[in-house]
Amino acid sequence: MKPYLTFETDRLLLRPTEEGDADFILALLNTDKWLKYIGDRQVYNSEDAIQYIRQRMTPQLERLGYSNYTLLRKADGAKMGVCGLYDRDGLTGVDLGFAILPDYEGQGYSYEASYRMLQAGLEDFGLKQINAITTTDNIASQKLLEKLGFQYVRMISVKGDEEELRLYEFKSLLMGK
Repeated sequence: MKPYLTFETDRLLLRPTEEGDADFILALLNTDKWLKYIGDRQVYNSEDAIQYIRQRMTPQLERLGYSNYTLLRKADGAKMGVCGLYDRDGLTGVDLGFAILPDYEGQGYSYEASYRMLQAGLEDFGLKQINAITTTDNIASQKLLEKLGFQYVRMISVKGDEEELRLYEFKSLLMGK
């Protein structure tokens, strides 16, 4: 496999998701919040998770050099969540996305990973436009996006999603913590 960039923060290592992460991806994609806010991806066993990684994550990584990253806690190597830059059909620009297992919520990991991924998008990958989308009822994600410097633009429809989504654009050239 071609070597791809990995990223670090004070507490995290962000590395491209790989097939060895299948059991973790299976658990994450079936959490209550993933199902409620992102949707059922029909990943119900380890083989489904491997196919999801092969079909939904790896092709973009190979094509663009970035995709979905698994968040590992430096202290113990725990796989805690994902964060990434996604080239989505129906969206102009690249979409910043994140999700975390319930045991790690409320500890700043999603912000820390998203901040680093936003920085990577601008500095390492030379992206000119980074967006984010979220459901109207996902207030925690909306607050995190606003803390990162994203601004709400409008409601949009995206192919494959039944409900309208809130579109955010990254506006700040000066990223502050």
